[in-house]
Amino acid sequence: MFQSGAAWYDAARPYGSEGKKDVSKGRLEAFSDGVIAIIITIMVLDLHVPRDTSMAALRPAIPTFLSYALSFVFVGIYWNNHHHLLHASQRVNGTTLWANLHLLFWLSLVPFVTGWMGENHFAAVPVAVYGVVLFLAAIAFTILAKALIACNGADSPIAIAIGSDRKGKSSLAIYALGILCARVDPRISVAMYVSVALIWFVPDRRIERVIGR
Repeated sequence: MFQSGAAWYDAARPYGSEGKKDVSKGRLEAFSDGVIAIIITIMVLDLHVPRDTSMAALRPAIPTFLSYALSFVFVGIYWNNHHHLLHASQRVNGTTLWANLHLLFWLSLVPFVTGWMGENHFAAVPVAVYGVVLFLAAIAFTILAKALIACNGADSPIAIAIGSDRKGKSSLAIYALGILCARVDPRISVAMYVSVALIWFVPDRRIERVIGR
């Protein structure tokens, strides 16, 4: 029933240090999948069912639905690429856990900014704040990728796959420009956010090629 002293010490040792016990990659991925599933569930709850049965009753819900659809795609893209990122990694450590939580923090704010943007019919300030959350989530994803590369080594499959990360850097630049354009015309900002989604819609081929080899 009770662990021996040596076994208890080995189980209780800090994770991620050299010579110490590795963190379970499966637990990290399972926890992330659960959080992302909850995020999508929270977003769909903002779609209120109209009491009228006419098609005209659906018209006020169109902005909310469009913001939900955009955010669903973004969260789905993060889930997809997060899966590929971890699949290309052999191990994770304590730094990776915190980097992953940092990413999940910004993704957990997506339902709030999605609802705010949809309820206010894509007004300038909500659209800009929406872009800020996407921008910070992208930074967090970049930090997670760098943490995994540092954990697995410069010659690891994930390091080879990520490379110079031109896709990630260009996405950050588009997000930043989209945030600034919200004061001019929020529609330009939304178009820029959509362009980033199109860039990442197909799962990261760099990682798929490396895993395939």
